[in-house]
Amino acid sequence: MKFGIILETKDFEKAWNAFRFATTSIKKGHEVKVFLMGEAVECENLTHEKYNIAGQLKVFSETGGIILACGTCLKSRKMNGTDTCPLSTMFDCVEMVEWADKTITF
Repeated sequence: MKFGIILETKDFEKAWNAFRFATTSIKKGHEVKVFLMGEAVECENLTHEKYNIAGQLKVFSETGGIILACGTCLKSRKMNGTDTCPLSTMFDCVEMVEWADKTITF
């Protein structure tokens, strides 16, 4: 299956679980794309003693997962896209939802 995941929070545990779910889905043979929106665009730099979001995001990316980051949300935080989280648009988000067999939100 193809899973499109929309992550809108930087809540440590929710973001951590979203990337754990995404990585596990890839390991089970599914294709997965994650679109970061709102405060979730900050996930690449989040650290927490119990929930290693940045680490889970890296594992997801290394296993073949695709991450897109809302450009408007990044710009409003004076952030830029990165190789791991490229600057994307709402058109990219819509295309991900159209591509996906299932869309999941966290």
